[in-house]
Amino acid sequence: MRYLKDSKVSITVLAIILLWIKTYIVYKTSFEINIENWRQELILFINPLSFLMFILGLSLLMKEKIRNRYILITSFLISTVLFANVVFYRFFNDFLTLPVLMQTSNMSDLGSSAGELIHFRDLAYFIDFFILLLAIKFKPAFLENRSYGKVGKRVFFLVAIAISFANLGLAETERPQLLTRTFDREMLVKNIGTYNYHLYDLFLQSKSSAQRALADGSELVDIENYIRANYKKPDEEMFGIAKGKNVILISMESTQSFVINNTVNGEEITPFLNDFIKESYYFENFYHQTGQGKTSDSEFLVDNSLYPLGRGAVFFTHSGNEFEASPSILNENGYFTATLHANNKSFWNRDIMYDSLGYERFYEINDYDVNEENSVGWGLKDDDFFQQSIQHLKEMPQPYYAKFITLTNHFPFELDEEDKMVQPYTSNSKTLNNYFPTVRYQDEALKNFIQSLKDEGIYENSIIILYGDHYGISENHNRAMGEYLGEEVTPFVSAQLQRVPLIIHIPGHKGKTISTVSGQIDLKPTILHLLGIDTKRDFNFGSDLFSKDKMEFIVLRDGSFITKDHVYTRETCYDKNTGEVTDGSGCEPYYEKAKYELEYSDKIIYGDLLRFYENLATDESQ
Repeated sequence: MRYLKDSKVSITVLAIILLWIKTYIVYKTSFEINIENWRQELILFINPLSFLMFILGLSLLMKEKIRNRYILITSFLISTVLFANVVFYRFFNDFLTLPVLMQTSNMSDLGSSAGELIHFRDLAYFIDFFILLLAIKFKPAFLENRSYGKVGKRVFFLVAIAISFANLGLAETERPQLLTRTFDREMLVKNIGTYNYHLYDLFLQSKSSAQRALADGSELVDIENYIRANYKKPDEEMFGIAKGKNVILISMESTQSFVINNTVNGEEITPFLNDFIKESYYFENFYHQTGQGKTSDSEFLVDNSLYPLGRGAVFFTHSGNEFEASPSILNENGYFTATLHANNKSFWNRDIMYDSLGYERFYEINDYDVNEENSVGWGLKDDDFFQQSIQHLKEMPQPYYAKFITLTNHFPFELDEEDKMVQPYTSNSKTLNNYFPTVRYQDEALKNFIQSLKDEGIYENSIIILYGDHYGISENHNRAMGEYLGEEVTPFVSAQLQRVPLIIHIPGHKGKTISTVSGQIDLKPTILHLLGIDTKRDFNFGSDLFSKDKMEFIVLRDGSFITKDHVYTRETCYDKNTGEVTDGSGCEPYYEKAKYELEYSDKIIYGDLLRFYENLATDESQ
């Protein structure tokens, strides 16, 4: 008892304990990390400790005055990293990566979103820092600040090493080949911890930078063989059906399929789209496949038929690559290519990336009249955006390929009262509640735009393609979403909620609903084939949506995949008809295919391999 009474805790140990306990509490309260057994709970509990011991243990090598300053600064920085992940997770249901942090040109446009995600009570995430500050200032009796001897320091770091190895050993037992599953950030954080995950992410960033320097094009041979083997011939009746017509491609911000033919408060959410699909091809099992790049990822998928990266956005990390994008191909086939988006041209690095993709003209915020009356949230309202864009379309040489990026239906889903045509939903989620009025507003803006196309004589000479770019409601709102849907949002239901609308309107064609499993990666070959452009030599991971031989299989960026009869997500195979867990036999034939698709696409991007394609084609022809 006397020993316990006289024993003291060093400021270093106090800082470690406070950060350790805080991190574990954040894991349990701010992140939705799936824990299946006591071993996983133990791993989650101990995984911050080794990093904290190493990084804060360096203070033991310093003098007292410098030591205290180092502990305070380091504790604050670690808390800031943890809090940044919390804020990012609140909307994206994901963890930060180094490429995302490098997207600084986006920050000026994130004001309204950040305001919704950060709260005054978040000061609690820094409570340990304030405790340390007070402890150093007032020096309570239970604290000591002496330096340990050589033996003490060695023991300290040996314990840290032992904990680190124990953590990795347990993690590898629970999840073999853990460090090869870089697309599954939740799995990494659960097993090696937030802080070690960021160190590993730094390693991956360095590795990806080296991949381009070391690439020589030899890897392209295996990838080309895979793509050629999976090529699907277009439907002869549909190939070239829209040759010479304009293409108007509209990205519907944050629009998920569950709003189509659905109601809120007894009113239709998308009355125009519900009618428009009756005279168009509507793909009801079409999935977004985006990663951390969100809208920019959907653009990348649609224009390239390549997968986005598991970390960051290709628009930022590899904008200098060579691509075989739709705009470049269409330029060579006599099309004028343009993209229209009433936002800052540097947002998502679009001004640089669009050049790499081959767009001839980018209509950005300076090409529009934007003022306080016609803007809300992220900028120019969709209705004004579309109406002002009509003049741009009239000035374009025909035929043209014009891609529109909408804005209004964007988190945090703000809308002026006079623009609300349905009332917000009522639940514990402000995000879901406000989502419905902005979707309804977007629907009305699309209705007005289509009417304007008819009035200007553009409609009958254009194919019009509308697609949802990514989810609008993240898994953080599952409780409210379950309340709206009338069912529990299980991982199976969550995977199904990644469906987004795809509507392809071709003048003179009757409406038809197509149930084929498909995704954004399929749009490039589909559009080119409709225009009569052959894609046999292209590096496309998608296939023509109208092909009679199309395989019903699609991979999501997190490694989940969907087939005609099954959904595989979070390492579990579900029966698509019942939503029940299966023995996995139905998913087993597709595991390797899903893995290869993502790996091959990543190799193309990280190695900038398409720069070697012309030489490869020349070598093969000799």
